[in-house]
Amino acid sequence: MKALCWHGKKDIRYDTVPDPKIEHPRDAIIKMTSCAICGSDLHLFDGFMPGMEKGDVMGHEFMGEVMEVGPENKKLKVGDKVVVPFTICCGECEQCRRGNFSVCETTNRNKDLADKVFGHTTAGLFGYTHLTGGYAGGQAEFVRVPFADVAPVKIPDGLSDEQVLFLGDIFPTGWQAAVACDIQSTDTVAVWGAGPVGQFAIRSAVMLGAKQVIAIDRLPERLSMAKAGGAITINFEEESVIERLQQLTKGKGPEKCIDAVGMESHATHAIDGLYDRAKQAVMLETDRPHVLREMIYVCRPAGILSIPGVYGGFIDKLPMGALMNKGLTVRTGQTHVNRWTDDLLQRIVDGQVDPSFVITHTASLEQGPEMYKTFRDKLDGCIKVVLKP
Repeated sequence: MKALCWHGKKDIRYDTVPDPKIEHPRDAIIKMTSCAICGSDLHLFDGFMPGMEKGDVMGHEFMGEVMEVGPENKKLKVGDKVVVPFTICCGECEQCRRGNFSVCETTNRNKDLADKVFGHTTAGLFGYTHLTGGYAGGQAEFVRVPFADVAPVKIPDGLSDEQVLFLGDIFPTGWQAAVACDIQSTDTVAVWGAGPVGQFAIRSAVMLGAKQVIAIDRLPERLSMAKAGGAITINFEEESVIERLQQLTKGKGPEKCIDAVGMESHATHAIDGLYDRAKQAVMLETDRPHVLREMIYVCRPAGILSIPGVYGGFIDKLPMGALMNKGLTVRTGQTHVNRWTDDLLQRIVDGQVDPSFVITHTASLEQGPEMYKTFRDKLDGCIKVVLKP
């Protein structure tokens, strides 16, 4: 079959790889109908996330048709249309029983390695480094889904791929980020980063009843989409984020702040951004936490910082004094996708939200390597790419 494979920094190739096979009685084999490039994939593309090996199949946001099921899989049958969450969960361990699916205790095949790096393992993830199990991803014609009797979301007839594809990652990720804020009707929610996850965090905060939602980015097309979703916008290249947030909150700061940027903060003109880049160059720091610093500084005392953005390692100069003395609460983590999918699927069916709004580019899987560059460099107004195998 054909698949997009990682071969090194900025090197994604359209390769021929072996077809996946049933390896466990609970498995399923899915024939891909749509997949997407996620912002998290760019951390692999740019070489920020360790643990990749040449030939690894990329992709963790995908859906398709069930082609084969293992004998112990009683949930799925051949022909079902499913969206597959990016977190692989067993449904049986203590964390899964608590609904903490992204920290499943059993699905990471490289648990010992993750234990050493993170202290305790996280769940296995599709197409996302050997630190999370080294599973083949879904930017391919077919994919093996382990524990397929747990996570896949069966899609009712009448919904297009474009409406439901993002249930596998960015829609529940943005939703979880907003839910983590405990949004009240009097709250101002500020969202750093108006990429795909930021867009869903904005719409989720609006749906959850925030008084005002503020989007912070620098690209006109992203800010325009955020505005269409109900946000007030700040272009950080044209005005001071801190001064504008103070103005919009009468000097008190937003109660809730969402970091939808993560490790690759592109605050190239800020002093701390230059500092981070210099330390990265000599391998004294892995991530660039400009957004985290800014959120801690501007957030209203007793506020909440929600962090769906992916971080990979170590950061420097985090203002712990401000964080502690202002009594801020920090909530973060990979998304517990299945905790939210029933609710979000029903919202789509009811017409409350149509996630296809975020798609700006659709291309063939073969065009994937070029689309990685287009997405990474934000060319041609690119916000979200869907690939068709």
